[in-house]
Amino acid sequence: MQVQHEAPTASVQTSSDTQAEEDIGDNYGIPPPEPSSFAGLKDRIKRHYDIGSAYYYSLWGEHIHHGYFLDPTDTKEIAQARLIDLLLEQSQLPTRSQVLDVGCGIGGTSRYLAEKMDCSVTGITISGQQVKLARDLSAKEAGLVKGKVEQPGFTGLRKGSVRFVELDAEEMGDFFNEPETKMTLDCVWISEAMSHLPNKELFFRNASRLLDTGGKLVVADWFKGEGLTDAQMEADIKPIEGETRFGILVGQDGMLLPRLNTQSEYVNYAKQAGLSVFSEPFDISKEVSKTWYAFASFLGISKRVLDHSVYSIDTYRDISWSLVQNPALWAFAISQGRDGLAFLQAFRAMRRGYANGTFRYAVMVFQK
Repeated sequence: MQVQHEAPTASVQTSSDTQAEEDIGDNYGIPPPEPSSFAGLKDRIKRHYDIGSAYYYSLWGEHIHHGYFLDPTDTKEIAQARLIDLLLEQSQLPTRSQVLDVGCGIGGTSRYLAEKMDCSVTGITISGQQVKLARDLSAKEAGLVKGKVEQPGFTGLRKGSVRFVELDAEEMGDFFNEPETKMTLDCVWISEAMSHLPNKELFFRNASRLLDTGGKLVVADWFKGEGLTDAQMEADIKPIEGETRFGILVGQDGMLLPRLNTQSEYVNYAKQAGLSVFSEPFDISKEVSKTWYAFASFLGISKRVLDHSVYSIDTYRDISWSLVQNPALWAFAISQGRDGLAFLQAFRAMRRGYANGTFRYAVMVFQK
């Protein structure tokens, strides 16, 4: 598949330079959000990824998620695969498992589990464009690695297989219990997608409903820190999340998110759904925040910043600052209207949150 978008390039100043430079994001105001229902939020998420997925693929590759960086020499591709491996380690997922990959994006994790673990993976996403990209990339991969598959609709990859379905994640409990689509699963896998879901309690109940006894729910996601002050919420979290009043979404919702949760809230939702904790929440905020360092290197950020230690928080501030100073990214955001601008503006808050410890990233596993 040929991707038409070229990745934008950028240059960056050092910390002392940035203090004297104008923040380009200040030139792009965001119109106030109009109150919308959760159904309206889902429509906006679908539109965002229908428009942006090919562009994200050109920037991120097939894994449109953070990487787990443990070594200064890690590339983003190595770190992104290592994040999947960390989840496999935490979950102890058996080979040949039946897996539902929720919020599968363009299918990178689904293909990884099929090829490495011989899994049969169904990926679901709300975006029809992502389904198309996932199928195209999987067909291309199948031509390289071959594979046998007996299930209709699946693409064989070595000893595993994948298929992709356009589906709202909150409908998966009913959809996969219909006679023609019924599935019993060894694993429900959800990486950086649950934070988009308005009704997370429903998701945990549906996951429990679909899992076979002993099956695992594997989670990687963004969280807000525990016990934040009003000032911390105002500065770092409200620009990212939406605020809900009487079932209506109001507020910034810059990352197309409803209210962000804490890690302990996910644990409580899982227990209420009849799941037990298999692997306690493991906070890897520091390691995944370095994703932006590798991403900046891909975009051509200046060597004097990249030569700074990858483990320095000052470097992270410089790199993430540079990303939101890139005019090409702002032009892409403008093409998506208010939601595109708000999405990119939210990266500035995410940058602060990672640096301040208010925005967190963790993995956890639950079992039925």
